[in-house]
Amino acid sequence: MTRVTRSTSLKWASVAISVALWQPAHGAFLEDSKASISARTFYYNNDNRDGGADQRETAQGFRLDYLSGFTDGTVGFGLDAQALLGVPLDGGKGHHPNNNSFIPSDTDGSAVSSWSRAAVNGKVRFSQTEFHYGGGLSPNLPILVPTDSRLLPQTFEGGILTSKEINNLTVVAGQIEHVTGRASSNHTGLAVAGATEESNQFRFAGGDWKVTPNLMLQYYYANLEDYYQQHFGGLIHVLPLGAGQSFKTDLRYFKSSSDGANGDPGYRFNNNGGYAKHPGEIDNTTWSAMFTYTLGGNSLMLGHQRVSDDGGFVWANQGSLPNEGAAGAAFYLFTDSMINQFARAGENTTFGQYSYDFAGLGVPGLKTSIAYLQGRDIKSLTGAADQSEWERDMRIDYVIQSGALKGFGATLRHGVYRGSDTGIADQDQTRLIFNYTYSFM
Repeated sequence: MTRVTRSTSLKWASVAISVALWQPAHGAFLEDSKASISARTFYYNNDNRDGGADQRETAQGFRLDYLSGFTDGTVGFGLDAQALLGVPLDGGKGHHPNNNSFIPSDTDGSAVSSWSRAAVNGKVRFSQTEFHYGGGLSPNLPILVPTDSRLLPQTFEGGILTSKEINNLTVVAGQIEHVTGRASSNHTGLAVAGATEESNQFRFAGGDWKVTPNLMLQYYYANLEDYYQQHFGGLIHVLPLGAGQSFKTDLRYFKSSSDGANGDPGYRFNNNGGYAKHPGEIDNTTWSAMFTYTLGGNSLMLGHQRVSDDGGFVWANQGSLPNEGAAGAAFYLFTDSMINQFARAGENTTFGQYSYDFAGLGVPGLKTSIAYLQGRDIKSLTGAADQSEWERDMRIDYVIQSGALKGFGATLRHGVYRGSDTGIADQDQTRLIFNYTYSFM
């Protein structure tokens, strides 16, 4: 099934390329094209405070992106292409875990010498509606968030339709069939944490409605076949309070339920390692509320999140699939933090963050932040007393604003996680990242 779906994707991408090249070459297809190459150097240090194996690795990533314009005419055709390469620089002897979390592992468990992948997307535009199909998709939607938290980004294969025919309303629909993990050259189907069987059908639809310039309402529906159905509702409102001041409200609500074979062997959800009323099955309601006050370069964010008692929050997560390096996934909640997710049954999480932009002090491009999350009332798998956990994350970002190295950026992140009998190892984690993108079209 995987090979058939993959062939279909490449077939349609090839059709789009052929049609695009058949159109007049002097059209916007070439004039509006963009191309860039990005380099990312990444040092990753995970210190396991519970006595387990530590991880210290450095790698170099390269990313080539080409985005065409659309051919002239009522219906425009185009194509996008992407190539990715990862090269380990130093695994630190004995510090490469065989879990594909940062650098893929070879057959003997050691780090591979390099890994790469490439993808092409065909695209069609009619009026204010676009359809993209191929293997290099990066949809950023409340029900599906690609992760770019390591060396190479996670990418998806399938088709996405985006329409803006109605003023202030963006409608999105599509189907995702495969995903390639951040530390892999190979694609898989989709699944959830703990499951070992793939699903090649993740269907979704929804939209963003800009009610006023300062208010947006959202609704999305998603169905990962044989795993879950999920409804999302969101509200984002920004209240101006005067020069350089604002108050932002961001509300998010998810309702998830079991679908098809979920709960059967191979399709069981591990509920993020926590309690479930019906083990292996998906049954969850989660809401988050975040409020941010901004004054000049200062930003103070406070919020709370509640995961229902019957089971953990669920998102597309292929980390348990065998042998394909699909570890690592992201989701649209404020608690998707540097180390942990705070997404198990019963968990009440209070979180806050302070950020500062130094542009007001004459240092544009320099930003810093510190965040803290405290999770309580986590339901225990064994029936013992409820558990708790906390995490503190700090980061500094700097991007050069002018000169020969304009756009060169550096990020330093440090996170500390501690849990009380949660089954998750206490960790201190440090990441040092250098990014540079050069656009040549």
